[in-house]
Amino acid sequence: MLPPSTTLGTSFARVTVIGLGLIGSSVAHAVRAQMPGATVTGYDADPEVRAVAQAMHLCSDVADSAGAAVIDAELVVLCVPVGAMGSAAAAIRDDLPAEAIVTDVGSCKASVLAALTDALPGVTIIPAHPVAGTERSGPEAGFASLFHKRWCIVTPPDGADPVAIERVSAFWRRLGAEVELMAPDHHDRVLAVTSHLPHLIAYTIVGTASDLEEVTRSEVIKYSAGGFRDFTRIAASDPTMWRDVFLSNKEAVLEMLQRFSEDLSELQRAIRWDKGDQLFDAFTRTRAVRRSIIEQGQDDARPDFGRSDH
Repeated sequence: MLPPSTTLGTSFARVTVIGLGLIGSSVAHAVRAQMPGATVTGYDADPEVRAVAQAMHLCSDVADSAGAAVIDAELVVLCVPVGAMGSAAAAIRDDLPAEAIVTDVGSCKASVLAALTDALPGVTIIPAHPVAGTERSGPEAGFASLFHKRWCIVTPPDGADPVAIERVSAFWRRLGAEVELMAPDHHDRVLAVTSHLPHLIAYTIVGTASDLEEVTRSEVIKYSAGGFRDFTRIAASDPTMWRDVFLSNKEAVLEMLQRFSEDLSELQRAIRWDKGDQLFDAFTRTRAVRRSIIEQGQDDARPDFGRSDH
């Protein structure tokens, strides 16, 4: 933590959001709600998205080009799929003010840092990852409280300016997030097991259920129990974003997938050979993890996750 005297002047008066999907539109909403004195300029490569954002009055201004969006920016938040970070950065390079700070919201950090550093030599880059989202996408899906009491992991490169790190951290705190600093490669290993692998499993399970010949699609939908419903919610996430996540964080995802496969094989053998004690012990350990998540305020302790089916 920096001394209080060095946090003065951390606010940004002019924020640009590149990419106006769920996260980008939520950033815009949150800045306008929590930083009412700031000007928010938005841009999206899709002209239809820009038109929707304009009709919604999402930003103070929606620019017609990436360069025009950043021409007087103090902070640029790149809210595009991780595979598009490099091209999005290249599109703003020639118009970016020298003193501007560039950050992002991608869920892979090592690859994003490399892409941004390559595209924006000499620019102050402080990557970040707000660990928040829903299965919905598009500018209409955003809302100002998305980041409230959620973690935002800031992953500065080695040797980054501590004042710039604090300014980006303070920005996310203003939007309601709890901020943690982490090395980019360590972030990628943590998120591979807490986010990326669960999404991969969800996509697989829902795909398997859909492909079963002896079970009709209507039966899968009609008799979906809570566990399967939760998997379908995760599996409804944006396909472009998650394609890029898996390819961008390939090594960490494959490592965690291998470990998961080995653990799954152990459970398979325990079931095959009626090893009830082994199953009971494994399930008891996982209950403790669930209790810890609830105790830290990261989920809802109400029955059925507080979901109402009415």
